[in-house]
Amino acid sequence: MMVENTGKTKSKKKPAKAVPADPLDQVLDAMLKLAEQLGWRDLTLRDIADEAGLSLAQLQRLVPGKSALLSHFVRRVDQVVLDNDTTADPDEPVKDRLFDVAMQRFDALQPWRGAIKAIARDLPYDPVAAICLGARRRQSMIWMLEKAGVSSSGLKGRLRAAGLDVIIIATMRVWLKDESKDMSATMSALDRHLSRTDRLVSSLQGQRSFRQEDQQTAAG
Repeated sequence: MMVENTGKTKSKKKPAKAVPADPLDQVLDAMLKLAEQLGWRDLTLRDIADEAGLSLAQLQRLVPGKSALLSHFVRRVDQVVLDNDTTADPDEPVKDRLFDVAMQRFDALQPWRGAIKAIARDLPYDPVAAICLGARRRQSMIWMLEKAGVSSSGLKGRLRAAGLDVIIIATMRVWLKDESKDMSATMSALDRHLSRTDRLVSSLQGQRSFRQEDQQTAAG
């Protein structure tokens, strides 16, 4: 069957952009993109609104300020890690479980490394944002402990979360410079920091090291 050629060409339809389920995610994507380009210090709420295709009034209804977007980003990373189907094996040493969860976190952060590097560089000049981010990050570590099958309850749980936060931040300094495909430098730094923390905890009176936690779990 012959099809007549009318000489007219139909314009191709542009593929529709995927609409984020949460409008705040659209704003967060805009912030991360611009932070990498402009830096955190020079990034304004007007810049973010324009990039997200919103008015300032619409942006204000979604988020009270830039610092809140950092908290939302931490929550996004939490969700990526917690959505991971891998379950901590209670028979594995605590240190190994924490290592696995921490590396899952760095894997989740990898797509936004450029933005994180720019934010980390400028954050010392924004103490309010740094304080807000620190508080949200420590809350995040509670979820990471639970993901690793380590109790986060009570005062000891809070101390564990604070300790894990210190380990993640120390390792992040290496991760931001790690150009290896398998993140070998990051893994080495993480293992080193976990080992040092284990030795420190075991030296404190009344505290258990990772190894002692494992022995208690096996006995109980």
